[in-house]
Amino acid sequence: MAFLLRVELPDVPGSLGTLASALGTTGADIQAIEIVEHSGEGKAVDDVLLELPPSVLPDALVSACHRLDGVRVLWISRYNAGASLRMDLEVVEAMTQEPARAIERLVELVPQTFRCDWAMAVQAQIDVPANQRSQSPVQVGSTKIVVATGTAPDLPADVSGWFHGTRSRRLDEHPAWEGTVLAAAPLSDDVLLVFGRRGGPEVLASELARLGHLSALATTIGDAVS
Repeated sequence: MAFLLRVELPDVPGSLGTLASALGTTGADIQAIEIVEHSGEGKAVDDVLLELPPSVLPDALVSACHRLDGVRVLWISRYNAGASLRMDLEVVEAMTQEPARAIERLVELVPQTFRCDWAMAVQAQIDVPANQRSQSPVQVGSTKIVVATGTAPDLPADVSGWFHGTRSRRLDEHPAWEGTVLAAAPLSDDVLLVFGRRGGPEVLASELARLGHLSALATTIGDAVS
């Protein structure tokens, strides 16, 4: 059974090896480790993808981590996206292989890349240019889903607040999706990439930067063949 573990640990040599050894005592088989963020305050955040024997409960992973000084579990969940983590460069490669479908490919790969539950590209009727959207109010007309993953929910009626920004950012929790952490990045003047994580964890600043970068690349790649 695959699990994804997000941990905060001391950003010093040897700490990752110590963590891996502790997880190994539970019977976990580590498949991949990705450094998500360096906090600059002596801490790092890592994602660990691992397989657990059916007889071992995920609580054992948390206990093993918390026995280590300075290690804190931020999030743990089942991971159904396969046995490997997709790196950003793999996403770029997928988009460049099908440039006419760059945005579609990005939406498809966001759940694996950012360890979230779903992603969608949402289009809105907006009369205000993107460079003026920091000014309020911005009148947003009808909205629709352009492309979405199969696990994406239906679009709620009122998402006009999503389109007021011009950069990748966290979105406020929507009443229709209680308990879902949201983040978004612009794909064009009227199209927004949105992803959701049910139950967390919170979207890190480094993840927002990556999301914005990949969204900009998807738009550039798509425009090159249009």
